[in-house]
Amino acid sequence: MTKPTSIVPIEQPKTLLIGVHSPFNPIKDIESYYQEFKSLAESNGVSAEHFVAIRLRSIDSATFLTLGKLEDVIALVKKEDIQEVIFSDALSPQQERNLSRLLSCRVFDRTDLILEIFEKGAQSAEGKTQVALAMLQHQKSRLSGKGLYMSQQGGRIGTRGPGETQKEKEVQHLEHLMLKLRRDLAKLQTVRETQRKQRLGSELPLMCLIGYTNAGKSTILNQLTKSSVLAEDKLFATLDTTTRELFIEKQKIGLLSDTVGFIQQLPHKLIEAFKSTLSELKHAHLLIQVVDASDSNWEEHITVVHDVLEELGASDKEMVYVFNKIDKLPNKEMSDFLFRNYQPHIMIQANTAEGIEPLKTFLLEWKRNLK
Repeated sequence: MTKPTSIVPIEQPKTLLIGVHSPFNPIKDIESYYQEFKSLAESNGVSAEHFVAIRLRSIDSATFLTLGKLEDVIALVKKEDIQEVIFSDALSPQQERNLSRLLSCRVFDRTDLILEIFEKGAQSAEGKTQVALAMLQHQKSRLSGKGLYMSQQGGRIGTRGPGETQKEKEVQHLEHLMLKLRRDLAKLQTVRETQRKQRLGSELPLMCLIGYTNAGKSTILNQLTKSSVLAEDKLFATLDTTTRELFIEKQKIGLLSDTVGFIQQLPHKLIEAFKSTLSELKHAHLLIQVVDASDSNWEEHITVVHDVLEELGASDKEMVYVFNKIDKLPNKEMSDFLFRNYQPHIMIQANTAEGIEPLKTFLLEWKRNLK
């Protein structure tokens, strides 16, 4: 009888998370920012057990951390036998290399973390291609400035060392892979455009759920359309756009699309890569911006969404603000007063049938008034 093979669990590297509060990161609620960073790490399967917050008055161009803070981190890494360090802020390629050498372990930044989450979360062919392209673009940017790092002295000014030649080969290889991915993406975009034209030809209005990641967009889609889209309480649980027909009180209201969530300091490479998917927003008749009302940084979240819409050329679309998770608010009347600057707005609790009724009522009225 064959003995069953035992599955040996893969040991996760011991990771130190460093939350940075610097002059270049003007976050009002820094504790909420740190919690978001921990949630990003946990979404990627990284434990937030080892976390340290660092306040910097200035940034060192070579090591990011100033000398005293750097010495403290070196000592902590040695003491806890840390194998990798992740920073909540973006690092330059030079800073990342220097820190890896000084700390004697792998060093990543927020961009690396988000890219890896997207890589694991993409399900559709288009989503996977978009993420792969963004990761190659990031990898290419990490090669920039490595001329001295990868080369050897040539002996005289103007001589090209073998390391530099190797760098050029790597750049060319990455550009070749990126070109292939762009071609693949163009083909997938053609299919998406055909599908979009078919939808627009049906004369059904298109509504798009947008908002900060983990605000509750997928939960709303599931409640309104009786769908079963993954709706987890974690960041970037949904990456691929999902479109469903929307019926309210047996009346067909139109088409409802869920889109990838946004986040502050979302890597520009990802915005570029996902422009084809997010271009759906430019064709929308109504943008439904879902806001986590229980998050103390909700106003900053709205600003992030508006900035991305501006970049996509969709900032002029009709919009309704949907403040979700009102069951977690200590004072709903006071919150409604704070939301007054965002019109029109409604307050809902998306995880219950009763709690989502205000949104259904709004959409029914909106459809009746649609010209």
